[in-house]
Amino acid sequence: MQNPDLGSPARLNAALAHLTQTIDARSADLLSNDAKTSYTAKLLREGPPACAAKVDEEGKELADAIRGESDAEVASEAADVLYHMLVALRARGVPLDTVAAALESRQGTSGLDEKANR
Repeated sequence: MQNPDLGSPARLNAALAHLTQTIDARSADLLSNDAKTSYTAKLLREGPPACAAKVDEEGKELADAIRGESDAEVASEAADVLYHMLVALRARGVPLDTVAAALESRQGTSGLDEKANR
């Protein structure tokens, strides 16, 4: 391992905030002509099954990159996963507050214990 910690989340938080605003804006384009030029609007129009397929595809690409690609490629694939995850959440109507609540409920709990309690 090159660096044992992930670093500050501040820059990622700012990038994700911008991305979520963009995704929400594109969802308003579903019925307009912009849906023909917006990849996000296209995915949202196709619905949760198509979004899930993209999350699956991008997750596999990230796993492959982690196994043997450069750090830059791992970061690029991780960005793709985050984007497609956010689009899929939007397609399903699951707010980020619900995801945050799920993470918060696990704080202070061993990952092994949390998984055993599912």
